[in-house]
Amino acid sequence: MAAGDSVQAFYAARGFLFAHRDDYDTAYRDFRWPELDTFNWALDHIDAVAADPVRGARRALWIVEQDGSEAYWTFAELAERSNRVANSLREWGVQRGDRIVLMLGNQVELWETLLAAMKLGAVVIPATTQLRAADLRDRLDRGGARHVVVAASATDAFAELPGDYTRIAVGGAPEGWLDYAETETSAAAFTPDGVTRAADPLLLYFTSGTTARPKLVEHTHASYPVGHLSTMYWIGLEPGDVHLNISSPGWAKHAWSNFFAPLTAEACVLVMNFARFDAAGVLEVLDRCRVTSFCAPPTVWRMLIQADLSGLPHPPAKVVGAGEPLNPEVIEQVERAWGVRIRDGFGQTETTVQIANTPGQPVKPGSMGRPVPGYTVALIDQSTGAPAEEGEICLELKERPLGLMVGYAGDAELTAGATADGYYHTGDVGKRDADGYITYVGRADDVFKASDYRISPFELESVLIEHPAVAEAAVVPSPDALRLAVPKAFVVLAAGYEASADTARSILEFARDNLAPYQRIRRLEFAELPKTISGKIRRVELRGRETTRSEGQAPAEEFTL
Repeated sequence: MAAGDSVQAFYAARGFLFAHRDDYDTAYRDFRWPELDTFNWALDHIDAVAADPVRGARRALWIVEQDGSEAYWTFAELAERSNRVANSLREWGVQRGDRIVLMLGNQVELWETLLAAMKLGAVVIPATTQLRAADLRDRLDRGGARHVVVAASATDAFAELPGDYTRIAVGGAPEGWLDYAETETSAAAFTPDGVTRAADPLLLYFTSGTTARPKLVEHTHASYPVGHLSTMYWIGLEPGDVHLNISSPGWAKHAWSNFFAPLTAEACVLVMNFARFDAAGVLEVLDRCRVTSFCAPPTVWRMLIQADLSGLPHPPAKVVGAGEPLNPEVIEQVERAWGVRIRDGFGQTETTVQIANTPGQPVKPGSMGRPVPGYTVALIDQSTGAPAEEGEICLELKERPLGLMVGYAGDAELTAGATADGYYHTGDVGKRDADGYITYVGRADDVFKASDYRISPFELESVLIEHPAVAEAAVVPSPDALRLAVPKAFVVLAAGYEASADTARSILEFARDNLAPYQRIRRLEFAELPKTISGKIRRVELRGRETTRSEGQAPAEEFTL
């Protein structure tokens, strides 16, 4: 297959999804992943858009700072700037296949460097700026990194990390570091040193580690750049959209919605580079920048509904949520205020979006939708290994989805376990209704039994959050001599509520009145929820606390009804 054939196949697949944006049945039935041989998204797509006088002049990246200042870059400017960076990285020793730890905030250098690394054929290990020395040591060692590109403010952490790797600093270079600013004087034209195979490695993502030490997920020049055609379709992105995604760099969701999906659609990526979350600031940016498409994780949506959403004169027409399932109460409040329904989507670091509520389709309360084009989803009963209407969410590998990872780098046993019996196993549980809609039940590790009934923490948490005093909640099994385990809720209170016996009683009574008897929450504790640095609740830690307390540790202040 010639290089041009791969590019044409990519654009044909994109064009098909554009043409059937609101026609799920046709899109799902007839979509086929493009067959790719040689392909480099930065060279074959971004540079091609940049070379067109009209398309290249469109905004590609727009960054708004917390002080109100802003800047933007067109596709042509991003292409040229990434060429300069690629030339400098090559001069500094970066070669095809080398691994680079990229640890920057929401700043233009992040987009430039990722594009530059793609053009060079280097492999990027994205890292959040919240990492500490021990985490970075893990990235350097297990990731096999030969180079790092980090903000000058973060270089102190690397003083504790000796090793033979190139150090490049953005925003000023301390002694022993190369200065990223020198890239501005490099040549504006870039010539690759060879072809990029679609199957070549591109990204190594460390997962957030909700239940175990982070896994190292390997993606290729096909699986994320082209695999995110499914994410583009879910969001409904198209040329000219202004897409705002609230996400921190270093995590897969940032690549999903701040990079590949919108830029593949030739939409503008709008970024709020705020040091802290500000609901009023989000609403102001949504209106002032005329955002047409908005994505945020559940934590952000839960904070936003505490503000006055009805005061937004021009709400976005496309709103989606991902990261964890959204509680129905949040979806209903947004719909009342904006007249649009948040469309949930489900995916993982290991994949692009797999299941989603896509544009133009009925949205069922509580459901995360149907399998997206290119993904065949099976629910597998974990006790029998047979397909079922409720079971582990798995992807059929007979027609391997392009958006699925290669595997877990350096861990053949873990990869084999995740792809056993002809399926990729997500570790999440869902249930499917007669119309093919799938509702999230929970992580397989989080679902538990109480009095011999299966309990989905998510179902109980969705009821709890409807109580006005509850900002966030996590439900785990609490050991019980009679029932083996009972549901216990850890609750974060909304502003203005006191952690008192009266508040606890009100929440427990509300749960009793709105849950089936077997789901009754028997115990409640007010506490901050432990989270990964990507913001996901670590229920495994809460379960561990309950187990420890049952073994004799003094209990925390706990309320019962």
